[in-house]
Amino acid sequence: MLTGMLTFAIALTISFGLTPPVRRLALHVGMVDQPNARKLHQRPMPLLGGVAIYWGTVVAVMFSLDGQPRGQIFGILAGATLLLATGTLDDRGLLHHQIKLFVAMPLSAATLVALGVRFHIASDLLPVSRRAGAILDVALTLLWVVGVTAAFSILDHMDGLASGVAAIASFYFALLALLNGQVLVASLGAAVFGGSLGFLRWNFKPAKIFMGDGGAMFLGFMVATLGLKLRLAGTPQSIAWMVPPLVLGVPIFDTTLVTVSRLRRGLLPFASPGKDHTAHRLANLRLGERGAVLVIYGAGLFLGGLAVVVSRLSLPRPAMFGAALALTGLACVALFENLPYERQRRKPALAPDREHSRVFGNRAGETGKGTSGESVRNFLSMPFAFPQLLRLP
Repeated sequence: MLTGMLTFAIALTISFGLTPPVRRLALHVGMVDQPNARKLHQRPMPLLGGVAIYWGTVVAVMFSLDGQPRGQIFGILAGATLLLATGTLDDRGLLHHQIKLFVAMPLSAATLVALGVRFHIASDLLPVSRRAGAILDVALTLLWVVGVTAAFSILDHMDGLASGVAAIASFYFALLALLNGQVLVASLGAAVFGGSLGFLRWNFKPAKIFMGDGGAMFLGFMVATLGLKLRLAGTPQSIAWMVPPLVLGVPIFDTTLVTVSRLRRGLLPFASPGKDHTAHRLANLRLGERGAVLVIYGAGLFLGGLAVVVSRLSLPRPAMFGAALALTGLACVALFENLPYERQRRKPALAPDREHSRVFGNRAGETGKGTSGESVRNFLSMPFAFPQLLRLP
């Protein structure tokens, strides 16, 4: 308990304190997200907030090890680092637009599988051979990690949304791990919670900095990993498998909503950016951006609380309960599909918006200034500029 609290405090302090100099660094090197017709911000916004979240989380995790097995944790952080680096390069326009979705995310997910961090659902619940069950569990693990990471990648479309949802989810994962005696997992969750919350102070509306694609993918990967590592002692697997999707119900619901909505309109889900997410539709109900984000926070708190309750109950018919949850989610998708939202055209826009850049990337120079050669030089100069920025007013 004390270790978890110290881990949270370290991550919170570092993330909170590091964000302002990181913001100045982003402005100094031109790492900014330019406004356009499909974006909500009206002026260039500095990116790189994910760097502050990353260092807050990593330093706190290193502190919490204290003799614990290090190999698996280092492997998890290696996968997370790959995603942070890939997203940051993409924010700068230095990567092909498909690298993140088809290379970085699957490779990070495969790293977890190689470390033994995976689901044990099919092998425990389905009447199949051990080999077939293991293959199905690996496939489900890859789908889970890539899906949740991509979901957070496109969830970062409104001030404070992705960081707040990640903070809520990691809090519940830490709580569930603590209740089930998983000290290391609880510390990992506390680190992500502190890193997200420290950054949220600067990211909530009106935001002073965005986390960037690297930060969004880092958080998505970390909460997906927490869901994989969670073990509910004394809870039957027929019930335990529902807990991680409940905790991450908000990003799963949002991704499902935009996927169904865009497919119905003949659009490619991840290649048709627009203001048709859950938060956009709530904001159109006279809630405004801040009100929409707060409502989504409430939904995340409710679903996380439901996950805790479910993990402590002995359900007589868990399959029926799981089906009821799925049907309720689909009914909510149908309800939100009928709420007012801005429909995008079939012809893709000339410049990608904040969501499109999250999954398919920016073209070189769109987040900064000058030619692609200048972009490379500015990016490589970032480590040398950082000490000077610590002294800027």
